[in-house]
Amino acid sequence: MRRARDPFFWGLFSAGGMLAALLLPALFLIVAVAAPLGWFGMTAHVDWLALVGNPLLRLGLFGLLFLAFFHAAHRFRYTLYDGMQLYHLDALISVLTYGVATVLTLIAAVVLATAG
Repeated sequence: MRRARDPFFWGLFSAGGMLAALLLPALFLIVAVAAPLGWFGMTAHVDWLALVGNPLLRLGLFGLLFLAFFHAAHRFRYTLYDGMQLYHLDALISVLTYGVATVLTLIAAVVLATAG
């Protein structure tokens, strides 16, 4: 019965890795390079809060963060499990890594819900 959950977490891992590889470089370019250089004319904090006030953007950011957190948790789990050969701690490692990803996702949800 334990193996029934593995495809779900592998799906989150692959979706998070793909979205992170596709969207995070563009997001970094926009937020960390283009905005400080004034390419968009949005330099004030109020302008960025108005942009994040869009519910579709919030939903997209939440989805990206959710998948990225679970991608990182899955990668870290199997690094500990296979890389460090901690086979006997599989249940504890699973609970801790996915628990941290869940807590970070909830924090992201709260921050995004209150950001607008």
